[in-house]
Amino acid sequence: MASADADADEREAGDSDVFPVPALRERATACAERLCEADEFLLCSHIDADGLTSAAVATSAFERAGFDFETAFFKQLDADAVASIAATDYDVVCFTDFGSGQLDVIAPHEDAGDFVPVIADHHQPADAETEFHLNPLLEGLDGASELSGAGAAYLLARALGDATGTDNRDLAALAVVGAVGDMQDGEGGLSGANEGLVADAVAADALEEVTDLALYGRQTRPLPKLLEYASEARIPGISNDQAGAIEFLSDLDVPMKTGDDEWRRWVDLTADERRTVASALIRRAVSSGVPSERVDSLVGTTYVLADEEPGTELRDVSEFSTLLNATARYERADVGLAVCLGDRGAALERARTLLRNHRRNLSEGLQWVTNEGVERMDNLQWFDAGTRIRETIVGIVAGMAVGADGVSARKPIVAFADKGDGETKVSARGSGFLVREGLDLSAVMREASRSVGGDGGGHDVAAGATIPADQREAFLAAVDELVGEQLAGDE
Repeated sequence: MASADADADEREAGDSDVFPVPALRERATACAERLCEADEFLLCSHIDADGLTSAAVATSAFERAGFDFETAFFKQLDADAVASIAATDYDVVCFTDFGSGQLDVIAPHEDAGDFVPVIADHHQPADAETEFHLNPLLEGLDGASELSGAGAAYLLARALGDATGTDNRDLAALAVVGAVGDMQDGEGGLSGANEGLVADAVAADALEEVTDLALYGRQTRPLPKLLEYASEARIPGISNDQAGAIEFLSDLDVPMKTGDDEWRRWVDLTADERRTVASALIRRAVSSGVPSERVDSLVGTTYVLADEEPGTELRDVSEFSTLLNATARYERADVGLAVCLGDRGAALERARTLLRNHRRNLSEGLQWVTNEGVERMDNLQWFDAGTRIRETIVGIVAGMAVGADGVSARKPIVAFADKGDGETKVSARGSGFLVREGLDLSAVMREASRSVGGDGGGHDVAAGATIPADQREAFLAAVDELVGEQLAGDE
């Protein structure tokens, strides 16, 4: 079984042509060769930030290779969706950012000769086999933290580049956006197999890896808002305190406003000014009793897209991924894909409008959960938003709610939202601590949902499902039991 350390050793050997994740080269090459043999094929992808960047990476590589293909997006790759794919005339179907977890649904169609699947994914595979399957988990790499769906799609693109003589390394920058959008970056940035993607993107002059203030909004937020909304640090007297943030900035020997009396942004500051603000922020955090690990997280590895205009949402990888999420969650995957592929006109403006709406909905959703509270069971906590929170964003709201008043960070949270047509969307979120204790929400969601006639899957720390609307109580009972068994371990 390969390891990230072995991959790193090979990358450090100094060969500029080394494959970014050597452990997956053989699988990527097999998938690329199968696509090269197809006269035409269908590309199917998920619709979150990782799914959109997966599709964009694949689309760019396929277009450069001169392939004849069509693209389709799905919120969920369930039995009906796979049946609709099988009903098309395509003999080959490429899946990005899903497909592994639905192999047991795909396999019967492959066996029947409906289509040949080519899968580039990072989710937990179902109990079925297929020949052209590119997934880090199959080689002992962590699909939740080391390689995203966009990362898998990029490895496919790199293999295609090797086969066709095309340099696709610039596409690694989009894969980094996908990884960050899938919350794979830690305090030290991206790690494991993702490091190979970062190296490719930097080598292609498409990405800059810098040590900087690790707060969201460095490119676009006015300085007071940058600090006020800094949930990463939660510094008393500054976080969630507009007046406090302004007072803190006003006491520093740094001009905070432009000649037009507008607040400057982090990106507008000089390097010396940034050091002054960051040092003062760290001193305030320490003097306010902020835990050392949160103080340390104030500065970290950040990623900048070198070709994008400074001061825009597209310059910073985190802000870019949020913009994409805003298009995906409101059924406008076409807009997100167009932005990824370079549309800086109508598609970007539409994405910005969707982002403003997305932020408002998240704020209102979080306020609703805070007001209503959560229900508690032995091993989990849950809330049912019904129609009050969109089913496409209820998982984000659940993750944001963890740690808020009345919402424990020591138990996984399960959120429900009405999906329509007699179905309920379920989103579950855990934590790194719980995963280290044995939690695997992907397995929990899959098993519990199927026990009540639904289906689900995802990652160990974040997963989802769709269940019949009248099966909530039975589903919760199954989830509570499964989580209890996982966290009990060998006790």
